[in-house]
Amino acid sequence: MNIEEALNEALGEKPAPGIPLAEGLPATVGVLGGGRMGAGIAHAFLTRGAKVVVVERDTEAAQGARGRVESSVEASIERGAVTAGLEAILSRFATSTDYADFAFCDLVVEAVPEDPTLKATALADVERELSPHAYLATNTSSLSVGDLAESLARPENFLGLHFFNPVPASTLIEVVVAERTSPEVLAAAREWVHALGKTAVVVADAPGFASSRLGVAIALEAMRMLEEGVATAEDIDNAMVLGYKHPVGPLRTTDIVGLDVRLGIAEYLHKTLGERFAPPQILRDKVAAGELGRKTGKGFYDWS
Repeated sequence: MNIEEALNEALGEKPAPGIPLAEGLPATVGVLGGGRMGAGIAHAFLTRGAKVVVVERDTEAAQGARGRVESSVEASIERGAVTAGLEAILSRFATSTDYADFAFCDLVVEAVPEDPTLKATALADVERELSPHAYLATNTSSLSVGDLAESLARPENFLGLHFFNPVPASTLIEVVVAERTSPEVLAAAREWVHALGKTAVVVADAPGFASSRLGVAIALEAMRMLEEGVATAEDIDNAMVLGYKHPVGPLRTTDIVGLDVRLGIAEYLHKTLGERFAPPQILRDKVAAGELGRKTGKGFYDWS
């Protein structure tokens, strides 16, 4: 029995248990990659009534993805943000190691690491399994959606959906429109974002889009200030939180995102936009030392 059959056997022709499918949302969604972002994306669609399958590289990674999604949904239920029961929600969720299980999906969101070659290859492999009418999206935070589309047979069905971490709590999705993205896909994407209870910001396919470009620019300057001894990390962050009403300061945000992730984005923006995005040495040194932020227990702050 494949994953589609297993999910359909559990559901039959009945509406998804616990939560009705939000209007405008794809009924069945695939997510490629079940790390922190992929699990968050799966959570977002599950808690709005969709069936979701996450595909990972091997059985161990798939089990890890399942654990992350289960923990995330359970935490939302405990907070009262989701009223349906855990068992009902998870009856619409499956993990797999086979791209063929994307064949029945209406939409697949790719959420693998920010490596252009890895993403392009993965997207082409996924597209070969999709129906001609299915949509494909990348969760890239800075890479060119148009460049990624070059590996696809149906680039008109492809666009960027840049989710923000943590996905369940974030209210923003950046919708990135490449040159060959069809107006129909853009219109559908606006509906998906609204159905997820989030707000869409539509941007052209430019390096770093809007959010990453601005966010990284502020964070890199904050790192230079720390490097130069202008102020402590706490005081730099407090200046932005208290003075400009940012919910979290740029250095703490970098710890949450991951210093390695920020370095990768900065290097790409440096290459495409010039010297103003050159990564400070303090960022390179911390990544080389394995101080990647919250996920390793230490970055610009001590998270232990």
